[in-house]
Amino acid sequence: MEQHITLNITAKNNYLEVIKEHFPQCFDRFGNFDIEKFKKELQPQEVDFSKESYGLDWLGKSYARLLATDSVTTLIKEDKEWNNKEENKNSQNLLIRGDNLEVLKHLSNAYYKKIKMIYIDPPYNTGDDGFVYQDNRKFTVEEFSKLAGVDEEKAKRILDFVNSSSNSHSAWLTFMYPILYIARQLLRDDGIIFVSIDENEVAQLRILMDEIFGEENFVGDFIRKTKSMTGDKKTGLNIQHESIVCYARNISNIFLEGEEKDFDKYDNPDNDPNGEWVSADPSAKSGGPSLYFEIINPYTGKIDLPPKGRYWAFSKETYTEYVKKGKIKFKTHHKNNERGFIFKRYKNELQSSRNPVNSLEFCNNIYMNQAGTKELRELLNGEYFQNPKPVVLIKKLIYYSTSETDLILDFFAGSGTTGDAVMQLNAEDGGNRRYILVQLPEPIDPKKNKTAYDFVRNELGVENPTIFEITKERLIRAAKKIKEEIIEKKINEKEKEIEEIKARLDIENKEEEISNLKEEINLLKNQDLGFKIFETIPIWEDYDFKAESFENQITFFDAVKLKEEDIQTLLTTWKTYDGVPLTEDLKAVDLDGYIGYYYDTKLYLMFKGFETKHLKKLLEEIDENKEFNPVTIVIFGYNFESKTMREIKENVSSYANKKSINIDVVIRY
Repeated sequence: MEQHITLNITAKNNYLEVIKEHFPQCFDRFGNFDIEKFKKELQPQEVDFSKESYGLDWLGKSYARLLATDSVTTLIKEDKEWNNKEENKNSQNLLIRGDNLEVLKHLSNAYYKKIKMIYIDPPYNTGDDGFVYQDNRKFTVEEFSKLAGVDEEKAKRILDFVNSSSNSHSAWLTFMYPILYIARQLLRDDGIIFVSIDENEVAQLRILMDEIFGEENFVGDFIRKTKSMTGDKKTGLNIQHESIVCYARNISNIFLEGEEKDFDKYDNPDNDPNGEWVSADPSAKSGGPSLYFEIINPYTGKIDLPPKGRYWAFSKETYTEYVKKGKIKFKTHHKNNERGFIFKRYKNELQSSRNPVNSLEFCNNIYMNQAGTKELRELLNGEYFQNPKPVVLIKKLIYYSTSETDLILDFFAGSGTTGDAVMQLNAEDGGNRRYILVQLPEPIDPKKNKTAYDFVRNELGVENPTIFEITKERLIRAAKKIKEEIIEKKINEKEKEIEEIKARLDIENKEEEISNLKEEINLLKNQDLGFKIFETIPIWEDYDFKAESFENQITFFDAVKLKEEDIQTLLTTWKTYDGVPLTEDLKAVDLDGYIGYYYDTKLYLMFKGFETKHLKKLLEEIDENKEFNPVTIVIFGYNFESKTMREIKENVSSYANKKSINIDVVIRY
């Protein structure tokens, strides 16, 4: 089999595959979907088809849809020197340098449904924040007309608009649509996304996300206080807040949990076998006649009715059960104005040990812009970034929506606040959350931000300063600070606790307690404070695919000029396309002097020089090596002669290996 992959990597989209799996009868012999057949299939299920709907349309929408499914124009390259450093080599955190749309497309296979939480802080399009829509894809009118399914007149208007460097609502929506569309594919079924935005685009964002995520998956809108009373608008209204819009991939699968509940009031003074309890309100706002009845105290004769305008929170039948089980307990004496019974809420009845999340949680000065600016200024010893979000804000969102081993994505990384927040939260609660940050190498204009430009050029030693260098440096310094101020402090406290336990004579399980503390110290020492770096680079300009097949190969691309580094970059791109996470290394396999690369069930043969003796060794390894079970062998076609590829394919397919593995040979370009 032959694959032309490198120029055809697109975002994963399983919509049609899901429909085809469950409704194969709704596709014709050419694979075309028949919507009318689909509707008929649903009619017996009494599915109502909406006769009225609304949506968001704009001039560049067809262009945005095309960008969401268009192939990448880049490769993924690893920063091996950085990634091989001791603090980074085993890290599961990622910082990726590149255009976020390109990066998301590259990640869409390896990280499909792997992300628990996304937080992004995109351009607000305020008019003075520097947002201008630009796209480097160059379609002709004819090409775009055919690809987008619009007439040439409309195609020309759209392309003129796209190339006009606009900052209109339409330009912003064209920019946001494809990245949000692909981002949804990366979210787990219980995944959630938070988007910071202000009044300039919040209305457009809500309708856009309704379209992409589904209106029913809107979770809520958090309000964040951004500043104090300054700079009134001409209307006299001072806007001191912005929104954090929240959607789920599937709202039925998510449950936000706030701060830990206060259990100090729970007690068990009557030795109730159901455990600790507090006295709770037995009434409810809504109900009917069956929930309105007298409750008579058998000890005092006190008659209780629900408060005015309310009902009991239980029926008569349930009330009888509650009395038997002790959930309702009658008082032997009470004041005249007191209820004659106690209605218990047991600790073990609570759905969660944490409170619900308040949408006004962030209306507090600690979440203001100036708080984020201050902490970044102190960390970097200067003010180089405009209005970074406070770490405490992102920490709260992560804490509310993730567990301790989840993966968090931010593809507008900016100053790196999300990475900082993940590391801080892990250090505080012992979690092992991981992050993926994506940041465009956006040049820093020395005229607009000379301080940041000089910091990156002079202090960090980067000749052409970009925002990416600030992101990277923030993560480095944040990790150092977290290690010194949180982790080492905790380690010292636990070591002191060990010495205190050793000195005491009244502890029975002394060795067990010491062992547990040592385990906690070990976990603290192994906290992941590093990160691996990858970047997108343009595909080689003359990389083309002219070979009809490996049996009759006509190569126009000169593979000789590719260095080992280039082939490793191609390998990184392919492995990610094949579903291997970027943080996972391929294993080098020695085939009698020829090095192949193996992960899970895939073997990659990338370099020149493959001979018959290497093939013989390959077959031996398949038979003898228990850890080596390739189901697919991928060959870089430009580095192999036709007869060699044919020899590999024929021998592998005809060889009856001892493991009875059916192996597919793929020639890839």
